[in-house]
Amino acid sequence: MKRKVRRQPTQKEESNSSKAPTRAKRVKASKPESEPEFFEEKRNMEDLWKETFPVGTEWDQFDLLYQFKWNFSNLEKAFEEGGKLYGKKVYLFGCSEPQLVSYKGENKVICIPAVVAVVSPFPPSDKIGINSVQREAEEIVPMKQMKMDWVPYIPLENRESQVDRLKTQIFILSCTQRRAALKHLKIDRVKKYEYCLPYFYQPFKEDELEQSTEVQIIFPAESKPVFCEFDWELDELEEFTDKLIEEEELDTDQKDAFKDFVKEKVREAKKANRQAREARKKALEEMSEEAKAAFENMKFYKFYPVQTEDTPDISNVKAPFINRYYGKAHEVL
Repeated sequence: MKRKVRRQPTQKEESNSSKAPTRAKRVKASKPESEPEFFEEKRNMEDLWKETFPVGTEWDQFDLLYQFKWNFSNLEKAFEEGGKLYGKKVYLFGCSEPQLVSYKGENKVICIPAVVAVVSPFPPSDKIGINSVQREAEEIVPMKQMKMDWVPYIPLENRESQVDRLKTQIFILSCTQRRAALKHLKIDRVKKYEYCLPYFYQPFKEDELEQSTEVQIIFPAESKPVFCEFDWELDELEEFTDKLIEEEELDTDQKDAFKDFVKEKVREAKKANRQAREARKKALEEMSEEAKAAFENMKFYKFYPVQTEDTPDISNVKAPFINRYYGKAHEVL
């Protein structure tokens, strides 16, 4: 009986048997193509209103000022052919106005932005007025002292160009003070920004101070300070003082000191009025005919945001008043 002999595997078979079994490749399911995203194209001057510094706005109100997507397309269109500002040299500054307005069926106090456009061949002023009820006297200081200045505004499509080659006609009031650095400033310095007003001196028009016969009195009495207004044309000092004593606003033993204090304040105010009149007269005498014509033809336009679905209705709160220096706008848009 023959014995079966076991055949030895060949080298090729041995190598094939040592390989791990291969796993079939998984075919990935193709993802459905996503819809292309479309971004709304920015208007050429869409950020113009945001670039203008809102002078006098409290620092903690800035976020509230930008909480809505305000639309100033009316300001942008004013620079187009046929617009109020087309082809003109314009200086812009911002401001804010807290107003009670209707929004989504509710009445709310909203911080509303506005932009003032001054049409002028030269900057309307290089100064800022600082005033408030709490401050005894107003200050008129150079803009640069408050880190403010007129700077060229460059529309979006020109931002790759060199500024000096553009010959821009649009200038905005800019401020380089950063909110993040406020914590390093003294409180009085921080508060000064909140009391700032763009200053403007119109040599052809008497200033309110020149015409005013009132003085603000803050008398440092021992018990409590006395706050009042005294009009040297309408009020008689003796009667005025007796009435304060009668109302227990002033101690009897301080009557004479109070009267002397008021007289001194009246003298200071009259002197300031006289100096202001003389300065205006001198400025007019020294002014060139070109400058006179520029002041006479200077125009102020006040722009509010246009109404959109995303913003409150401000149609009933638009006002021509700018500030005590500029007075009223020639036109509200």
